Amino acid sequence: MAWANEPGQSILTLADSAYPRALLEIADPPNVLYVRGNPGLLQKRGLGIVGSRNATPQGLQTAEVFAKALAGAGLSIISGLALGIDAAAHRGALAAGGDTIAVIGTGADRLYPARNKELALAIAERGAIISEFPLGTPAIAANFPRRNRIISGLSRGVLVVEAAPESGSLITARLAAEQGREVFAIPGSIHSPVARGCHKLIKQGAKLVETAQDVLEEFGNFAEPEILPETTSASEENQLLGAIGHDPASLDELVERTGFTAEQLLSELLTLELAGQVATLPGNRYQRLA
Repeated sequence: MAWANEPGQSILTLADSAYPRALLEIADPPNVLYVRGNPGLLQKRGLGIVGSRNATPQGLQTAEVFAKALAGAGLSIISGLALGIDAAAHRGALAAGGDTIAVIGTGADRLYPARNKELALAIAERGAIISEFPLGTPAIAANFPRRNRIISGLSRGVLVVEAAPESGSLITARLAAEQGREVFAIPGSIHSPVARGCHKLIKQGAKLVETAQDVLEEFGNFAEPEILPETTSASEENQLLGAIGHDPASLDELVERTGFTAEQLLSELLTLELAGQVATLPGNRYQRLA
């Protein structure tokens, strides 16, 4: 096929030595994998990060920060290139200069969804995009749940960031458990619909995750990185902690007190929350803990 003869494009079959060993462990490995990018990354077991397509701003920030920290620790970040949490996870890995793999539900020559075209091109250049579906396969709803077994199969574990109770992300988590992979979930507000899927997983035995270190400890601390990436300077952190004080403060109040933008504050607040210095309260309010 012309596809395999073009730079950065290859086809792997079960008989190829380059076929990912992790997928040989699952019950129904794909017979063929079409690859755009570096096929060598498929031998590197990583972490699947999945979640809602309709994620909250905080969920997107959480996925990106966790992916950035874990990619910086040496894990390959594996997801499905969907809108929402998937895209945020890929962006976080790329921002860390780490490895990321997108497992897609269309032909590998199709970039879907269109809104993620720029992200897909960056992944193809710096990571890998893979598909089991023949070239030219369009977006067909039934194909997207099917690719989830590949996401979990390539992974040492799967982290669910935000998910509704009937989310496709829970399918990926179930497959991960069936394949003997770890399942992690980040809890959220009891009032948030996109937290209920994570709470369901935790009730079923998924490991509750609050920091990137929680994931790395399950994997035996195979690396000793700086777990939380620096997104603010020490002076900015001190300024923000001082602005919060010891009484709950809303995001609007913090914008007025610090002069930071809301987007900048959300990123910095998440970093402080992951470090155990700030807690998020109902109503978009924040409480200083240290």
